[in-house]
Amino acid sequence: MDAFYASVEQLDNPALRGKPIAVGGSKQRGVVAAASYEARKFGVRSAMASIVAARRCPELIFVSPRFERYKQISEQIRSIFHDYTELVEPLSLDEAFLDVTENKIGHPSATLLAEEIRYRIYHEVGLTASAGISVNKFTAKIASDINKPNGQKTIPPEDVLDFLKNLQIEKFFGVGKVTADKMKLHGIFRGVDLKEKSLPYLKQHFGKSGAHFYNIVRGIQKSEVTPDRVRKSIAAERTFEKDLDSEKFILEHLDKIAEILEKRIKSSEVRGKTITVKIKFSDFTQQTRSKTVNEYIDNKVEIKPIVDSLIRKSPLDKPVRLLGISLTKLNINDEVKSVSVQLGIEF
Repeated sequence: MDAFYASVEQLDNPALRGKPIAVGGSKQRGVVAAASYEARKFGVRSAMASIVAARRCPELIFVSPRFERYKQISEQIRSIFHDYTELVEPLSLDEAFLDVTENKIGHPSATLLAEEIRYRIYHEVGLTASAGISVNKFTAKIASDINKPNGQKTIPPEDVLDFLKNLQIEKFFGVGKVTADKMKLHGIFRGVDLKEKSLPYLKQHFGKSGAHFYNIVRGIQKSEVTPDRVRKSIAAERTFEKDLDSEKFILEHLDKIAEILEKRIKSSEVRGKTITVKIKFSDFTQQTRSKTVNEYIDNKVEIKPIVDSLIRKSPLDKPVRLLGISLTKLNINDEVKSVSVQLGIEF
């Protein structure tokens, strides 16, 4: 989806349409969760500190996130996907992989299917989407960003190697800034440079990721579209307008966060054994404290005493700007059923 959170806010509030908006944070504190395309023209990006975003775009409008609404619309969009295939692997509320090799309407063209799905999303939901079509997840993901917003890009099998050869290393899905900078120190600026490096060389300098890099630049990725992705954790957190410097206030806010976490746990119908408290201080340093219990838990009554004990475990010697609680070691079967399909669709 194109600027999903921000686009939903503009959809629901016509007064925000055409204006630079940021979902999350405020002019003083917090982090931008999503930025409209009008805001992006000023260099505002997701994960940017709100104060930096406000400096780059003085007219920026900050909007509080409404995750229940985003989830509602996400489910509406996914129902459209399922009209075409059951092989839908959600990555987040606004993104998913679809395997349409064998689709429900028997359409022979993945490109035309993508156009139809995007058309339906726009006319039934009111939002624009972009799509990438190719032979595997990695290449399709990269393709999906090429003609954003409201566009699509097909990279047919015969063009994959040339496309990857000319691609800047920063554009490779999964290569962040740190890895890209490290690759450049090794003379890797584009796909063609990466392809010149041997498998032993990449393993030596990039560890376990070396084999992944070796394969993807050759168009090799065997990861299938798996509808039942295993959820690893459930979390809730909050950034505060003013730093907290009192244990009493910290525990009060953690109580509210635990309530939010409980709602998310109940809606996900899971339980877990490990509670982790995340603490970010005013100087942006971060600390986590965890405890694992013997029995699965799923409610605030069980979670909050553990959180309190973790906070009191050692003094917090700096003001706190963010608090979060997460539940891991969930009672979800780690074995995911997969469907093996021979790719033979026309592009």
